[in-house]
Amino acid sequence: MWDERYATEHYIYGTQPNVFLEQNFTQLPRGKVLCLADGEGRNSVFLAKQGYKVTAVDASTVGIEKAKKLAQDNNVDVKYIHADLARYPLGTEQWDGIVSIFCHLPEKVRTELHAQVVQGLKNGGVLLLEAYTPEQLKHGTGGPPTAELTMSADILKQELHGLQFSLLQELERDVVEGSHHTGLGAVVQAIASKKN
Repeated sequence: MWDERYATEHYIYGTQPNVFLEQNFTQLPRGKVLCLADGEGRNSVFLAKQGYKVTAVDASTVGIEKAKKLAQDNNVDVKYIHADLARYPLGTEQWDGIVSIFCHLPEKVRTELHAQVVQGLKNGGVLLLEAYTPEQLKHGTGGPPTAELTMSADILKQELHGLQFSLLQELERDVVEGSHHTGLGAVVQAIASKKN
């Protein structure tokens, strides 16, 4: 599905970073950052340009090829990994930051991934996340087709047990990111850190 979706000349979510990430990336400690479901590379390339050591994972080979081209065009190095997040191990205390932007997965996969996020962050590491909430289905401006694939503040509190939230909010905002995210969006935003 994603290979077909990304098989266009243009970048379907644009080449500029997600706005929430762009406004808050300084919350991420300097060091190693993992971008989950990074797609065509707009967020990983942005972070690499800010001096982070970035690894990005995506299930689409087409998306990764476009991401590599974007990184090359911007003269940055990003380690791109082709993997299904249902089977990709995040490791233990590996990451200074983890970025999850519109990473929508089936509930079972998401729950397991979020447990791995908590385990994978170093002490003091930070998760920065934005995702669509169930309210997004009313807008039809992008995002997953079913509520099961969305997230909410309550879900994140449950699934990211062990992280301390400095920001956790649901809101509506204009999401203008390429041709596939354009219009009013219902989102949840989170910034959370691991403190042992």
